[in-house]
Amino acid sequence: MRRLLTDFELMILLAILRLDGEAYGVSVARELEDRAGRPTTLGAVYLALERLHDNGLVSYELGEATPARGGRAKKFFRVTPKGLRAVRAAQQAFVALWTGLPALKGGAS
Repeated sequence: MRRLLTDFELMILLAILRLDGEAYGVSVARELEDRAGRPTTLGAVYLALERLHDNGLVSYELGEATPARGGRAKKFFRVTPKGLRAVRAAQQAFVALWTGLPALKGGAS
């Protein structure tokens, strides 16, 4: 049985794709807030990134350690081929569910 992405996981994967090589915890959280209007905490982002990594949907590379970060290196995340397949599957599922719904066709809400 295929495990479906949560909406938050999907948003994180989309943010990583959008950030194109510059995706680390803070930039992902900022992208979610700026583009999606979804306020979040860094803790929630890091937990989701860890879960996505454990499931093979993202990988990361360590950047340079900097004094500004107390000597710690940033983890820069990328979506893996498996992660991209999961995003595409979610997209197809949502389109299939949205297609033909009278409540979503134009008009006043």
